[in-house]
Parts: sequence; C-alpha cells; structure tokens
Amino acid sequence: MKLATLKNGARDGQLVVVSRDLSRHLVVPAIAATLQQALDDWTRIAPRLQAEYQALNDGRRAGEPFDPARCAAPLPRAYQWLDASAYLNHVDLTRRARGGEMPPSFLTDPLMYQGASDDFMGPRDPITAASEDLGVDLEAEIVVITDDVPLGVDADDALQHIVLLGLVNDVTLRNVVLPELAKGFGFLQGKPASALSPVLVTPDELQPYWRGGKLHRSMQVWLNDRLIGQPQAGEEMQFHFGELIAHAARTRRLGAGTLLGSGTISNASDAAGVCCLVEARVREKLRDGEMRTPFLKHGDRVRIGMRDDSGASLFGDIDQVVEIPGTRPLPATAALETAEA
Repeated sequence: MKLATLKNGARDGQLVVVSRDLSRHLVVPAIAATLQQALDDWTRIAPRLQAEYQALNDGRRAGEPFDPARCAAPLPRAYQWLDASAYLNHVDLTRRARGGEMPPSFLTDPLMYQGASDDFMGPRDPITAASEDLGVDLEAEIVVITDDVPLGVDADDALQHIVLLGLVNDVTLRNVVLPELAKGFGFLQGKPASALSPVLVTPDELQPYWRGGKLHRSMQVWLNDRLIGQPQAGEEMQFHFGELIAHAARTRRLGAGTLLGSGTISNASDAAGVCCLVEARVREKLRDGEMRTPFLKHGDRVRIGMRDDSGASLFGDIDQVVEIPGTRPLPATAALETAEA
C-alpha cells in the first residue's frame, strides 16, 4: 500500500491512504490519525489500512484527488533518522579528490551517522539557506522505515522489520561539513532538514524491484529540468538495508518509526550521472583537474524520483525550489571552506 501525510495545521499532519497510481487519497481517521500512530501498532493497524487501500484501488471507495503540493513529509517529525553511506563509489571519489584513500574497513563496517529528525520537509517545501556561500547541495537517497527492531538483530531478520520505503533529499551544506568533522564530533550545522517523497510504500508493492534488501531501480535526478543522474540503486550498494539496520541495532533497540537512509546513490560509470553536486565536482577534478559545477543557487529547481518499467512514479517526486536570499550575514563563528565530502 501507499501512505502519505497531508498538511492540516497540526505538527504531525493527517495520515491518508493513496491509490497505486497516486491519483486519489482516502482519509482514515477511524484507523489512525497519523503515520506514527499507525507505526506504533503496525501489526494490528496495517491490515486495516491495506483493506482501505484495496477498496480505493478497486473503486469501492471514491476518495479525493491526491495533490503532492498538499503533502507534508509522511513523517513530519520522527523518533530517529539514521543515514548510511552504502555506495562506496561516492566515498572513494570524494576521498581521492582530496588526495586520500578509502580505508579497507569501509568494505566491511558501514558508515552511518544520526541526524536531526524533528523537522522533515514535505516534497514541495523549498530548500532554504542563509547564503549560497554555505555550499548547498542535494543528495538523492532511498529511505526505509522500520517497526520496533530488537537489540542485536541479524541482517536477514532485520529485513522483516522494514515496513515502508521512500525517497529522501538529504540536503547538505558542503562548506560547513568538513570544518564540523574536523572537530571530531560529527555533523550538526552541515545537515539541515531533509525532504521526504510524497508517499511511502510497503515492500510488497515494490516487487519485483525489491529483492535482497535492495531496491533495483534507477534514481532520476533533475536540476532545472535537466537530467543530471539516473544511477541504478541496487547494483553498487555495498551493504543491503538488512545489514545497515543490523549495524544500527548492534548495541541498542530501534523504535518504530526509525528512518534509515542509504546514502547518496552512486555508480562507477560516468554515464549514470550523479545524485549530488559534490560528486559532479570531484569527478571533474579527477578527470580535468578543476571543479566547474556550482552548488545550488537561489531559484534552482531540484526534482528527485523513481519509476517502474511502465514509467509510472513509485513514490511521487520530491520537487523543490531553492530559496537563498543571500542577504543574511553568516554567523561570525562559521568557519567555511571549499569542502568535498
């Protein structure tokens, strides 16, 4: 089934069931008012939502026209947001561009950080920043949402705890990231709010693309209506989602509604394009010795989506305009540098 959250003036919005073709939605307050409420009691509530989803697709429920512009993030605020870097081609490129090498341990031990989860953007909300000097970048990723995950779960069992999948634009301020990491205490200012796709989808709806803990589809990324990337998400993912969940749950439980991102999707082939601008820049540096691609500017439009074999959208598109007025002075403490990370 496909689920979304409409803006209604409340912090967590209104849960709706969305038809398979993304044309209609159905409000289901008697079942669950919000997506987090459904996730908290998923075993009992999911079959009831599935029944309404089937009725909507069969025409037994009329529903209303579905408009992604009315959507908040499916989870406007969540208990936990974890983001991995499972596409090691991206890691390798950025490190080589700085004259470094990727440690061998990265092949066996996933990279992951815990980010802010209190303010996810809706799929049509603008990307805002104080200044273009911050190096505003997009990152197109897959995200999974779990039910309650036990401490020490193994990778195969972890796959059974994935209840929904979607897309995320993990916005990054590139010129803030490296100075922050140099402090030795992780991201904070360099990772503002991320945007989620209009709908989240249960794994059964994604067959035959969802297999082995990976989503075997290409991710399309457009910048100002120009296709800049269409890498395959399943082919060069070093760790599948079960392995990523097991890594996160090695020393703690994960609560229902945990979001876990794949990291920027990246393929070795230049023909696949890119899912973030920093990768375009480091490819230019490695090939030509200089970076030409600019980071996002005021007025730029970013669109991220994934389609099935017939061309139908699986999750709806993230479609955002960049708003950077450029008039607010940066904090005096901001130590900015040209960063490729």
